[in-house]
Amino acid sequence: MSIYLDHNATTPVDARVLEAMLPYLQGCYGNPSSGHRLGRESQRALQRAREQVAMLVGVQPTQVVFTSGGTEANNLALKGVMAMADAGSRFVVSAVEHSSVLQSAYALELAEYELNVVGVDDSGVVQPATFEQALMEGRTSLASVMLANNETGVVQDIARLSEVARRRGVVMHTDAVQALGKMPVDFEALGVAAMSISAHKIYGPKGVGALVMEKGLALQPMLHGGGHEAGLRAGTENLPGIVGFGAAAEILQAELNPRIEHSFRLRRYAEQALQKIPEVVVFAQRAIRLPNTIFFAVQGIEGATLLMSLDRDGIAVSSGSACASGSGEPSHVLRAMGVEDGLAYGAVRVSFGSENTVEEVDLLISSLQRQIESLLKLNSAWA
Repeated sequence: MSIYLDHNATTPVDARVLEAMLPYLQGCYGNPSSGHRLGRESQRALQRAREQVAMLVGVQPTQVVFTSGGTEANNLALKGVMAMADAGSRFVVSAVEHSSVLQSAYALELAEYELNVVGVDDSGVVQPATFEQALMEGRTSLASVMLANNETGVVQDIARLSEVARRRGVVMHTDAVQALGKMPVDFEALGVAAMSISAHKIYGPKGVGALVMEKGLALQPMLHGGGHEAGLRAGTENLPGIVGFGAAAEILQAELNPRIEHSFRLRRYAEQALQKIPEVVVFAQRAIRLPNTIFFAVQGIEGATLLMSLDRDGIAVSSGSACASGSGEPSHVLRAMGVEDGLAYGAVRVSFGSENTVEEVDLLISSLQRQIESLLKLNSAWA
């Protein structure tokens, strides 16, 4: 038995996406910057993919800058904007951001920019009044708040936060990597100046993402070289990956609503079952969340232990963000929400995908009940 319930970490490549990529891994191998026929063919494929990604998020193709993934897009947004700001300028990020935003923020702080980390409420939501207060505390150049959290699935009101930022002349960035594919993502409706997205969360390949930008946004590139991606991201483009991203974007545009409905059904069914297990605590249930995500803990059992026990039953889940696994620390997201460490250490994330079924949820719950009973008995024996 093998049941994959870790789609927030990554998704399998759709067979249709792989089919679109194969010609650019084999016969059509030209460099998109070359002037000969093979190069021109590759350039057309690159531009077609740019159009597909742009159409998915409601922008013009020229607003899409391809990167190696969401992490690079987040780094480019934060460091690129702050490099254009005055020395010592302030910037704001939320306490529940992905590590690629938080670590970029700490690096900028070391470079003597002033960092303000804005907190969340006990549901993991950034309140607009708290956000506005953070922007008011000095000259602020940039704010970054993720659209949907990769651990809890909590969705932020980015359109409202963007309104606050624009009113104060602050560049607003959102990390939409986890949101894309699980909810509608419209760049213009969000009102942001920049947005990060990634292919491998939407059944595309790993190693390719994009920074979507409003026209005229001043940004310092991090990589210098041949002037690729309108001079914002030097380096020969990962053409097979970009073609895969484009294909995945086009498929998603046609299939988003059924995917959302399917995920909602599975999450509702799973949470109803989890509520019958006394030791289980589901986080952020009062907040608007991604339809596919459940983040919960079992009192008295470490999440890593439960994860390994489920893995032995052939069920793949996560103890939080894949990018922070092995850190030995409880989730920074749960800490920001005020969850005590003892409970936070027990956190487990289940994230559904389009191929999951109700029968697989039943198997998850059955395994979970069995493992909880066994582990609690073992803990009791050692006590």
